Amino acid sequence: MKRTRKITAACLLCCNMVAALLLTCCADFGDATKEITARIQLQQPDGLPSATALAGRTVTLTIGPQRLQAQTDAQGVATFSGLVPDVYDVSCSWELSAADYQQLTGKELDGGTSCTVSGSANTCLLQTDGQTVILPTLLSVNQDILISKIYFAGSTYEGTTRAYTAGQYMELYNQSATPIDVSGLYIALTETDNPQAYTLSNLHEAYADTMLVVKQIFQIPSERPVMVQPGGTLLITNSAVDHSDVSPFEHSLLDADLEAKDSRARIQNNPATPELPIVFCSYSNMTYLNFQNNGLMGIAIFRTHEDVVNDWAPVYAFGKERGNMFKLLPKRYVIDGVECLPNKANTGPDVTTKRLYPDVDAGYISINATAGKSGEVVYRRTARVTADGRKILADTNNSSADFQVSTTVKPREYDE
Repeated sequence: MKRTRKITAACLLCCNMVAALLLTCCADFGDATKEITARIQLQQPDGLPSATALAGRTVTLTIGPQRLQAQTDAQGVATFSGLVPDVYDVSCSWELSAADYQQLTGKELDGGTSCTVSGSANTCLLQTDGQTVILPTLLSVNQDILISKIYFAGSTYEGTTRAYTAGQYMELYNQSATPIDVSGLYIALTETDNPQAYTLSNLHEAYADTMLVVKQIFQIPSERPVMVQPGGTLLITNSAVDHSDVSPFEHSLLDADLEAKDSRARIQNNPATPELPIVFCSYSNMTYLNFQNNGLMGIAIFRTHEDVVNDWAPVYAFGKERGNMFKLLPKRYVIDGVECLPNKANTGPDVTTKRLYPDVDAGYISINATAGKSGEVVYRRTARVTADGRKILADTNNSSADFQVSTTVKPREYDE
């Protein structure tokens, strides 16, 4: 009797499988790959009058290495035809000169030489024919001093797989026409806990989108002027020595302007290079820039009164009462921010792990390697070159559009 029941059950299972296969063969999956038309509607940014022209702006859809572009019509709508339903990144930006801004608003532009109107939406699902996506835009002042280059990936000792990170560095760039004194400027690195100490949703709930959670804060010395010339850079590293004999990807950093000294002497320091003092760190006895090889970090530069920073109360991770402690950095102080995300095998960067708000950095930049050690540098594209030869770097408030990756670019060097 048991044997008979088993055979009957098996027969029923086979019948069901055959029926399912027949239904599958009869099903029409044509709609899954049917091309669609989608429209991107730009939304007027706050701070500009409604009469600001949205026509003739370039909207970009990005999916993997593919970039599709369309121009907006008189109503600010860009139409894309023949799209394969999928998940796309959507972006658009354009620059307004200080004169354009004054003409539109009747006010002088404060804090920069130009401004950018930009919008960005990551992982936007376009799947319905005739679908319209509203793309909000933001107005941001193009700062004179920018985070322009970050070498966090490191490399390996030549001929080995052993990681080499002593040559990590970052640069600030002055794209204005006058020298800038960056003394007293702060550099902050966001928390990099796993799981994430604060998601953007947590920050929204706890601090109404006003705070960044940072693990380290450094300050450029304020005792004397630290001048960056027009078109010049400030080179900051953990080890201001010659690294060029280690790997083809490494360079001499003997001319670095500042060095984050390692109090535990695990990283070789240069006594001749001025120190980048640390103001706060989540980890005891760590006085160097804690770059992550895979790129998991956000970097922000900001200005405020030093005593205020020391008075900022430390916090634990969201919902926790113990563990690593961080500082809350008020977003209003931030001058520039860059989001770096790890590149995961098969899936790419996980945008849900962003630490920076869209109005600080609407996008992100990733290296190609999933674990670093690849010699890859992320750096800003050159948007244009002035009549006197000074490079103006891309600053659309979206690192996905502003930055690129290279293994050959050198310190203090930018593309044409």
